[in-house]
Amino acid sequence: MIGRPFLSTFTIMIVQQAIDRALWQIAVDLSNTMPGEVQFQRLVSAVGTVLPCDAVALLHLQDGVLTPVASHGLAPDLMGRRFTPQAHPRLAAILDSKRPVRFPVDCDLPDPFDGLLAIDAEHEKPVHACMGCSLYVDRELVGVLTLDALDEHAFDPLPDSTVAAFAALAAATLRNVALIRALEQASERQRAIARDLMQEALRREGSLVGNSPAIRALRREIALVATTDLAVLITGETGTGKELVARIAHAQSPRAEQALVQINCAALPETVAESELFGHKRGAFTGAVSDRAGKFELANGGTLFLDEIGELPLNLQAKLLRALQQGEIQRVGADEIIRVNVRIIAATNRDLLQEVEAGRFRADLYHRLHVYPIAVPPLREHREDLAVLAGYFLDAARHKLGMPRIDLHPLALAALEAYDWPGNVRELEHLLLRASLKAAQRDGERVLLRPDDLALSTPVCPPVAAVQPVAATLPQTGLREAMDAYQRQLIESTLLANQGNWSQAAKLLELDRANLQRLARRLGCVI
Repeated sequence: MIGRPFLSTFTIMIVQQAIDRALWQIAVDLSNTMPGEVQFQRLVSAVGTVLPCDAVALLHLQDGVLTPVASHGLAPDLMGRRFTPQAHPRLAAILDSKRPVRFPVDCDLPDPFDGLLAIDAEHEKPVHACMGCSLYVDRELVGVLTLDALDEHAFDPLPDSTVAAFAALAAATLRNVALIRALEQASERQRAIARDLMQEALRREGSLVGNSPAIRALRREIALVATTDLAVLITGETGTGKELVARIAHAQSPRAEQALVQINCAALPETVAESELFGHKRGAFTGAVSDRAGKFELANGGTLFLDEIGELPLNLQAKLLRALQQGEIQRVGADEIIRVNVRIIAATNRDLLQEVEAGRFRADLYHRLHVYPIAVPPLREHREDLAVLAGYFLDAARHKLGMPRIDLHPLALAALEAYDWPGNVRELEHLLLRASLKAAQRDGERVLLRPDDLALSTPVCPPVAAVQPVAATLPQTGLREAMDAYQRQLIESTLLANQGNWSQAAKLLELDRANLQRLARRLGCVI
């Protein structure tokens, strides 16, 4: 007589401990990173193990339809079914109540899971005990949790509070998985946007135009280092295209789908430079009204491009060095350390070794950045690319100015090739844009750039391939011979500048194509 109550109490304690462990495990799963399907299945399996039921189903409500996301003890084909509350009154009753619903044994409402219990699918025994609970998150109805048993009295000793506790965790699991999926989709959209923006930027800014030995070597250097995570230091004069090199290196790297974050160190006021790089906490300084992530955090997983790195203040160079060495940053005003995974590309038009010797740049930071140096050649060292570059920029100018076509006179090309280009490729781009606008004012129907449109400050000294000054090349045997020699050189140089395109050369020389060819044959032009 004494042992039975003791055994009953002991059994209740064991059951309650099992329930507590299951609730604790579900709560822990909510904080762990795992696929949603796994979380759902672990939840219903835990419920089916500790509660006196033969089957458990977790259904997600979306657009008025209940979709099974996990089940325990039910036939596999349940997962392919959809349940509308209008067609299944028991599910509708569960959805209408905010408390657990128990259906009496003699309830005449059809059970949606009759014949679906996996333990006795052959005999299709009807479900005798059935209960369920609606799932709410922030007052939003998100689904139902159902329990079924063959024993009609199975749920008699089961408190509503226990079922409600499992239902609350089930609702939290549904919302947690939905949020994670939404974040993953948003992240994927951001990656797609970043990828599209990168491709658009490359289309807008162009690739490395030219086929000179210097540009071919530059392409090889970029392709070689792009596939690694090595730090890259891009050097070169102003306007050579260092930023474009950085973008191409990122676009060809395994991080191409992640962000390329750029910061111009020369444009950073020293008072906010640390915050821009590493972020800050609210209240860290006057004006810090909220927490803010720095460029390192924004570039986490991607590439951080430090343009004009030679202008970075000395006091920030030490903090930058720590971030590069340890992959750790600290927001201004914060105590915690943030780990980041960032690939560094830096660029400068300064001689950093001279800056190190002068004490304006840290030697240890220089060596940390100088892992793989890339030198971008100035335009004067690959003049053979001038014609191709001019054609590229004139085509871009045509689009910007809304013109059908812009042509370059051979003498204008000769003037470009004679110029020293202190501003390099950027100067060429801007000069051709200005010249195109001027030429369009002279003749809007046929825009032809002449030497006067370029307004170059240096005299024209054409290379061998271009038209030479008349006095240096004309024979001394008479006017006819001198005119023939001049026409021959002009035709040859025009054809050379237009890659042998007779139609284009004829248009520039304002001749009929057939007449130009006959004249070239008569003059004995070397084509």
